[in-house]
Amino acid sequence: MLRTPLCDTLGIEKPVFQGGMAWIADASLAAAVSEAGGLGIIAAMNAGPEWLRGQIHELRARTDKPFGVNVMLMSPFADEVAQVVADEKVPVVVTGAGNPRKYMRAWIEAGVKVVPVVASVALAKLVARAGAAAVVAEGTESGGHIGELTTMALVPQVVDAVDIPVVAAGGIADGRGVAAALMLRAQGVQVGTRFLVADECTVSDAYKELVISAKDISTRATGRSTGHPVRALKTRFTNEYARLEAAGATPEELAEFGTGALRRAAKDGDVKNGSFLCGQVAGMVSRRQSAAEIVDDLVDGAERVLSEGSAWVR
Repeated sequence: MLRTPLCDTLGIEKPVFQGGMAWIADASLAAAVSEAGGLGIIAAMNAGPEWLRGQIHELRARTDKPFGVNVMLMSPFADEVAQVVADEKVPVVVTGAGNPRKYMRAWIEAGVKVVPVVASVALAKLVARAGAAAVVAEGTESGGHIGELTTMALVPQVVDAVDIPVVAAGGIADGRGVAAALMLRAQGVQVGTRFLVADECTVSDAYKELVISAKDISTRATGRSTGHPVRALKTRFTNEYARLEAAGATPEELAEFGTGALRRAAKDGDVKNGSFLCGQVAGMVSRRQSAAEIVDDLVDGAERVLSEGSAWVR
């Protein structure tokens, strides 16, 4: 059975995180992943504290396994959401879109294990010094907000720079990706795109069908001019966003154009005006499955690849 020290650190059975995707990662999906032995994660996104508290309670009614909450540090409700995480003694908090040091002491004192998402060695070192239990090193192959470095380049550099467990994210959709991450000395993986088509994922059917029909070149990154690039499936919306960006639209104009686009994709299935966040591995996702089947396939596939790989060593 595939088990790493990260599992012992977080109390999980399998070293698989489900990505904290805004408007997607709710109590339904997170509970199913946690129940399957991974770490299910609720996305706090831009929601208020009471919505998050309700989601935490709903998840706890479905499973008694460890879970996480993703706090987007750019949210206007970040302070209130951070307090909910501490008050509810959430087992794990995963942070994105910034530096979480402002909240880390309170979280750690509440018994919450802090696992920031990092896109650089510098941020990984900073949060490790502040007491992070682990870090997620996320490459630019990911869907949603992305950095510049690829997963293959970023993960080993972060592993070399810190003495806490590293979770690899970006471009991982099957056991081969999990095995590759472990060979880079990551102790776990975070997977987002493949969980978009999980039975327990509550996104629109249109979203799931776009992912299943995607090919290797079906995503694009926009927003680099704003300093907050995002990867999504190529649609009329992303094409128009890219056109406006190339024409010199200001960050404020782009923000106005993009307001509500993710909700329109995830909840309304609006293929014309929605932003369907998705990673470059979309072309590897071909069918709907339960969250448990996805977790087991990732782990079992990695075990198979790793055992077969030894035959190449002479």
